[in-house]
Amino acid sequence: MADRDRRWAKEELLTYAYILLYIALSSGQIFFNKWVLSSKEINFPYPLGLTLLHMIFSSVLCFMLTKVLKIFKVDEGMTLDVYITSVIPIGAMFAMTLWLGNTAYLYISVAFAQMLKAIMPVAVFILGVLAGLEVMSCRMLLIMSVISFGVLVASYGEMEISWIGVVYQMGGVVGEALRLIFMEILVKRKGLKLNPISLMYYVSPCSALCLLIPWIFLEKPKMDEQGTWSFKPLVLTLNSLCTFALNLSVFLVISHTSALTIRVAGVVKDWVVVLFSALLFADTKLTLINLFGYAIAIAGVAAYNNHKLRKEAYRVSPEEPAQSVPLVAASTSTNETRI
Repeated sequence: MADRDRRWAKEELLTYAYILLYIALSSGQIFFNKWVLSSKEINFPYPLGLTLLHMIFSSVLCFMLTKVLKIFKVDEGMTLDVYITSVIPIGAMFAMTLWLGNTAYLYISVAFAQMLKAIMPVAVFILGVLAGLEVMSCRMLLIMSVISFGVLVASYGEMEISWIGVVYQMGGVVGEALRLIFMEILVKRKGLKLNPISLMYYVSPCSALCLLIPWIFLEKPKMDEQGTWSFKPLVLTLNSLCTFALNLSVFLVISHTSALTIRVAGVVKDWVVVLFSALLFADTKLTLINLFGYAIAIAGVAAYNNHKLRKEAYRVSPEEPAQSVPLVAASTSTNETRI
């Protein structure tokens, strides 16, 4: 009995440690990206280049961990048809999300960017209805209205709005919504389920290629104009490593808990980012209207997550392996470099 209680306590402690690790890495990665892109000390205002480095690093590390060291196993079932029709669109949308989302940090504060991201469920739902994956209902219409109203109030409370930054952030939101729709199609219509490590293995190279092409035309000429590239290997390697660690933490949390836990942790992380960014960055000035509007939006997001998880509960079989989770269940409302 004592041994069983001890094991249970150990598992419980380990679970909380994974959740805290996810929250710390997820919020820390956002702050790290903002610092790298905006800091005069680093002087690397190239969101495309930074995201490209993340994807190349992730691709190489995934290959090493799965094929060379064989620490993780890549889920089977991937075919050329599925890769072309599903993985490539997911990779392209993921690249678009990260590119535009990171670019927004050059124009707007981290806190305001996070508030705008709360509109994500609205974009996902609208696109889901258009794709035939969602059904319009009075309840969902009410939830979408609450989220939209909250984001509008939060935006109204923003003291300095850069509309260029807003456009970039909204573009990132649309890209993320499309990515989630493609992932849901992959699960529902293709019947393929991958754990986050397997998904990283397949998607990262595709995203890297999608980022490489615009980088060559948009950012490489600017970097060449400087004569010598402003490139700090240690900082950028640590930044990329944190990105990979974040993806790994998602895998650990989902493997040891559930999709509900990762979504709740995501909401906690959102508040951590908003509040701590006011302490860390000079361009973040929170107002009561900001926080009030964001609280309304987060309440709507919580209602949306609850609604989605109830629907997913009916679809998931009890015999299904815990580590082979649906791709949509593995996704939260965060848009930092994470698959």
